[in-house]
Amino acid sequence: MAESYSERCPHGDLLIDQPLASQTSWRVGGKADRLFRPRDLEGLLAFLRELPESEPLFWMGLGSNLLIRDEGIRGTVINTRGRLNVLKMQDPDRVYAEAGVLCPHLARFCSDRGLAGAEFFAGIPGTVGGALAMNAGAFGGETWALVDQVLTVNRSGFCQIRNRDQFTVGYRHVEGPANEFFLAALLHLRCGDGTESRARIKAFLARRLETQPLNLPSCGSVFRNPPHDYAARLIEASGLKGYRIGGACVSEKHANFIVNQNHARAADIEALIEFVRAEVERKQGIRLVPEVRIVGESEE
Repeated sequence: MAESYSERCPHGDLLIDQPLASQTSWRVGGKADRLFRPRDLEGLLAFLRELPESEPLFWMGLGSNLLIRDEGIRGTVINTRGRLNVLKMQDPDRVYAEAGVLCPHLARFCSDRGLAGAEFFAGIPGTVGGALAMNAGAFGGETWALVDQVLTVNRSGFCQIRNRDQFTVGYRHVEGPANEFFLAALLHLRCGDGTESRARIKAFLARRLETQPLNLPSCGSVFRNPPHDYAARLIEASGLKGYRIGGACVSEKHANFIVNQNHARAADIEALIEFVRAEVERKQGIRLVPEVRIVGESEE
């Protein structure tokens, strides 16, 4: 198989046949035909304007809620990891955060400025762009509860400022104008006490360390919690803690985590996800809905 190589691009880094496993928190997945890392927001817009309309396009950030299949992704992958990371005060109680900003960084930024309400972001191992796309949440907080406006872009490189009421938002689900991608958000917070906010963040992180298998590659929670119940409880009640397929294993520490315990392939993880869904439905009568996004080409 051909090795990856770079191609000259004035708008950022463009890599050809680039392995993606290192770009995801599960540490699995095949190659991207092309991986583009924008220099900055202007570089991203310029790149999109030059991209042929026929080119398949996929966006990713930290890769923490993503399973990329072993045969990889055809077309171009835009990766904002480490890019689009502008984070600044817009008003005394509003924060502007670009899509590549790490959620834990956002939590600390707000607490350091005496703003309350963003502490839960410390428990989200992803970026602001990903959090916007799925209404990510932790410790009782959800992303879109704070959103005033968002900046989006279509694949032609045209930007649009949109208000919160232009989106339908639910639990781990967001619907808005078709074929637009999140570039940034304007978040409305309340004035608080920085010391109290930092203490809450510290408590959240301690709880996360105590209850989640952070020592092994995972995507975080695999399934959404069904109404009035918890996916982890249903999986554990079905006797699936420790169940494995290949190198993928249902965590003994938190049943809603699937960990890469022994050089798993993406196919192992996907097969385990489907097995868990089927067993929970058979034993508990509830069909779990995956929170993780599964993309890419599968083996024939």
